[in-house]
Amino acid sequence: MDRLTLTRSLGLTAGVGAAWLGLLVAAPTATAAPAECPAPGPSTTQDAGADGPCSANSGAGGAAAAYGFDGAASADAEPTSLSLAIAQNGGRASSDSTYLSGPAAIAIGPGATVTTTGVRPGLSIGIAGPGATVAVTGVTPPTCSGGLAFAGDFQTWQGCFSPR
Repeated sequence: MDRLTLTRSLGLTAGVGAAWLGLLVAAPTATAAPAECPAPGPSTTQDAGADGPCSANSGAGGAAAAYGFDGAASADAEPTSLSLAIAQNGGRASSDSTYLSGPAAIAIGPGATVTTTGVRPGLSIGIAGPGATVAVTGVTPPTCSGGLAFAGDFQTWQGCFSPR
């Protein structure tokens, strides 16, 4: 596969994922306040809120943020990295990052599970709908299964999509 084909494939995959994310985020949500756990710079925060637990931890020069909207989210960022986790309506999202990586995990709906790991320079995203599972390791190709799911990983230049 030449570089142009790879770039077009990743662009198409990213575009489909962004459109799908827009549809999911526009879905109705619970009315309770979300659990918010921003952790910029060297800090740790946790919130066991009534709407869902979250936790975030980051080192110097890093930033982690986790948000639970009736779901469980955790984010961990080592120095000079970014990490984001968002869980909604029963989803579970976990994101861990190391030097110069920026993974994002978004789990929306009952049984949705996303685990993203940044181990090399680059961004990655995993999005799972109800019943779906997404795993982004940063070393092997991402996996999507069990329901509507999407992942894109600029660490490995690969992605996945599960239509059901």
